[in-house]
Amino acid sequence: MLPAVAHAQNAAPPAELGGSIVQLVLGLAVVIALLFASLWLLKRISAPRGEAAGLIRVVAGTAIGPRERVVILEVGGTWMVLGVAPGQVSALAEIPRINPAAPSTPPPPGNLPGWLQRIVDRRHAR
Repeated sequence: MLPAVAHAQNAAPPAELGGSIVQLVLGLAVVIALLFASLWLLKRISAPRGEAAGLIRVVAGTAIGPRERVVILEVGGTWMVLGVAPGQVSALAEIPRINPAAPSTPPPPGNLPGWLQRIVDRRHAR
């Protein structure tokens, strides 16, 4: 009779184990939901508002090295082509705003340096 009681006591913990796993999964889901909510709130708070929201806009950017980029910023009606490296930002060119819908606007693929050189030459020719 004693072994039957011991066997009944050993059968009870798996049911408790299932309940604790459900509690663990629900707790993890709550923590993940709080993380996403706080990230959303942080993004919402740090977003520029009013006039500052449309003052500067990144139009395009591409990596030209492991830590170097060429970025096109729109400031008002002007596009600025900037070279960005660690600790340094250099103005490469300033061009009038280009309509992105125009088919002849984008440079041919693989010829970005030539396109930028033509823009710089046109600017200095003025």
